Amino acid sequence: MNWLSPDSKFMQAWNNLTDAIVINILMLVTSIPVVTIGAALSAGQTATRKMLIGQGHVARNYFAAFKENFARATILWVVYLLVGAGLAYSWVVLQITPLLIPKIAVTILWVIGFEWVFALQARFDNPPTRTMANAYIFGVSYFPATLALAAIDAVYFGLFVYLWFKLPQLLFLLVVLGYGSMLSLHVPIQEYVLRKYTGQAFSTHVQEDEWSVKDHRHDGE
Repeated sequence: MNWLSPDSKFMQAWNNLTDAIVINILMLVTSIPVVTIGAALSAGQTATRKMLIGQGHVARNYFAAFKENFARATILWVVYLLVGAGLAYSWVVLQITPLLIPKIAVTILWVIGFEWVFALQARFDNPPTRTMANAYIFGVSYFPATLALAAIDAVYFGLFVYLWFKLPQLLFLLVVLGYGSMLSLHVPIQEYVLRKYTGQAFSTHVQEDEWSVKDHRHDGE
């Protein structure tokens, strides 16, 4: 098969890369008010998932999901933003030895929840408290997947810091590719874990009303 054919793996990968950049730019623009970052993360999850299965238009999927998730994702983001800011303050300012273990523990809990909460908000129709609780259920129950997600983020942010200090001329390229592109690695891992919950509304270890799958309203647009 010609590698420039629209059906070739190369062209599919190229199209996914360009769409991922579009998603990243949309996430950056809609995150400018800061308080909207949670909605941007959830919308990015949905747009990336649909991009990878070739469903709908990237921008349309993104803005539909942004609107749908805005209220609940914003509540979740405010919680994680405030806790994250408190953690950052404690690590930078509160250099107190007895606080070291609690800081490490809370930081680990923050990361575990953050890796799942916006993916679950994008995928299921639940109140914020239930979504947050489920994020920790998944984060702990599927810990290898959580570690993989955290490792992807750690590599990205580590590279960002390295380029900031060592090769600032390449920083723009990383910003353009951005965290939106990292979602192309996140989503397959998360969807692999979530497949049995998105395929049915009940699992033996969670309540039935916890798994009201959404997105059907926007599929195929």
